[in-house]
Amino acid sequence: MPSVQESVRTGHSALPAIAIIPARYASSRFPGKPLEEIRGASGAGRTLIRRTWEAASEARGIDRIVVATDDLRIRDEVNSFGGEAVMTPPSCRNGTERCAEAIKKLGGRYDIVVNVQGDAPLTPPWFIEAITASLRESPKRTVATPVIRCGGKDLEDFKADLRSGRPGATTAAFGAGGGALYFSKAIIPWTSGRVRDDAETPVFHHVGVYAYAPEALEWYLRQAPGPLETAEGLEQLRFLERGKRIHCVEVDARGRPFWEVNIPEDIERIESRLKEAGME
Repeated sequence: MPSVQESVRTGHSALPAIAIIPARYASSRFPGKPLEEIRGASGAGRTLIRRTWEAASEARGIDRIVVATDDLRIRDEVNSFGGEAVMTPPSCRNGTERCAEAIKKLGGRYDIVVNVQGDAPLTPPWFIEAITASLRESPKRTVATPVIRCGGKDLEDFKADLRSGRPGATTAAFGAGGGALYFSKAIIPWTSGRVRDDAETPVFHHVGVYAYAPEALEWYLRQAPGPLETAEGLEQLRFLERGKRIHCVEVDARGRPFWEVNIPEDIERIESRLKEAGME
């Protein structure tokens, strides 16, 4: 069996891994989001779900990619560009539950399940590779997720969203060993004052991608949402509220534009970043 380093370098997984992209049409903050078109630098548009599929396809060490949805319109869009989709119950309350239901329906054995959020079309492949490597490195880890240190411009964008009453991005606080302490739609730790656009801040942007051991998903389905998850609307807090560890992996965007689609205004932000970077 190849080492972790060799697996990441060559793209051959030491453990079978599947990427699941949970996508639902009836988003409370942005209905129909997966089918929204995002225009690249030339003005050509592709749907959000297609862009997310293409982003996941770039990651090495992933053996299969499946979109998990409860909407036939999304399934048909995935089929139209040659992707694979599986129908999951409309009762799924979040992406983690939808991933768990998809694995139950797909069958087969996967040692790592990667949840690539359907609203993260700019997810660099090395983010996915970093969290799968994190689980392979330590059998004690059952959930891993990436975080990015915010620069001044990102922090100001977060603050602008909060001032306007439309919080979108999630921030993360974690300990010296990488164990998550908390995730929030608020800015944690709070950082007052204006900093240069290119200056580092103590705030970390949580990237909505997760790698799970299968037993973590099985456990998750058996738990009811707790008060923190309910208040913040953040699925990962179900783990923390019950004493389960999430390992935060700091990643570097390497100058690549990154943002998620949480609210309609995020479409313009992503298109602007694609144009600035000359990316299609």
